Amino acid sequence: MYRVVALLLCGSCVYAQASRPPQEILKEAVTAQQAGNLDQAIQDYRLLLAKYPNIAEIRSNLGAALAAQGQYSEAVHEYTRALAIKDNPQVRLNLGLAYYKTGDLPSAVAALKKVHAQTPTNLQVVTVLADCYLRLGQNKEVISLLNPVQDNGSGNRAFDYLLGTALVRDGQTAKGQVVIDRILKNGESAEARLLMGTTKYMVGDFAGARTDVAKAIELNPKLPDVYAYYGLALLSTGDQAGARKAFERELTADPNNFDANLRIGVILRQDEDNDAALKYLRHALQIRPGDPGVRYQIASIEVAQGQLEKARQDLESLVASSPDFVEAHVSLATVYFREKKKVEGERERQIVAKLNAKRRQVNEIAAKAQ
Repeated sequence: MYRVVALLLCGSCVYAQASRPPQEILKEAVTAQQAGNLDQAIQDYRLLLAKYPNIAEIRSNLGAALAAQGQYSEAVHEYTRALAIKDNPQVRLNLGLAYYKTGDLPSAVAALKKVHAQTPTNLQVVTVLADCYLRLGQNKEVISLLNPVQDNGSGNRAFDYLLGTALVRDGQTAKGQVVIDRILKNGESAEARLLMGTTKYMVGDFAGARTDVAKAIELNPKLPDVYAYYGLALLSTGDQAGARKAFERELTADPNNFDANLRIGVILRQDEDNDAALKYLRHALQIRPGDPGVRYQIASIEVAQGQLEKARQDLESLVASSPDFVEAHVSLATVYFREKKKVEGERERQIVAKLNAKRRQVNEIAAKAQ
């Protein structure tokens, strides 16, 4: 790369105007970056870009230096400009990783999907893309992505953990157990314990989930999602105060954890601390745009605050996209009646009655099948 860029600089008509030869500045920048002197590297790359703004390699190098300093938003800007000049799968991967670090998961997915299409067997791309899908709650996409490369990824703890978690969260507990057993062959681990706890949580064994996740924390308190699931287990066993502390602990490590943001928002809403609740709920909606549960919680706060028109608009949009969301229909009926819209309110009541009857029928069939 250095030789290519040096040749480009040699061919520039602006070269004669530089107070220092651009090749010298480039060499200093690359050497500084390799030595970890990022401030110097960034300064030199910016000096070059002021005179040669359309050399993609310099922009991507600047992006890498900025990312190494944790300046991911600035890195995104440089990677995006570099790709506009010349497409490069590695730069697009770096862009996806920078979006991932900022918590902009939809943008990370968009970038990584393009890289995956170009390099479908690259396990780094597959693993990060799968983690993005998992954090977005798109479990089926995780499974679809990982299944074709299972033979290559099997035995890799991160790969197995992502696949097992997606299977369990998707309700495929038997297949998830196969992956758990595969992880356990390498000895007890925090990942296996968290997966076991997740499995128990999904089937309603909240006490068992609490025990397993507590063990996962003991083995590795830095494991992603571990405190979020511990909070869910605590919440389901009646310990709301402990759950909130667990969610807060998760957010200390990962401010973009969806479940922790959502659940703290719900707890605060129940405590009628609506302004604080909205902060967490709106961030949860940024993490998973369009999530029905978060949208319902925000609309519920709007109802409580008397913002009936805003609540009505949000609830109408919600039931249009999630027509079987019973609680949303109930809240919308309440809003209609408060606005003296009796016809619309009665219509929502009838929808609620039909959905509840359908739910009872499904439960009865499930009970008979057991």
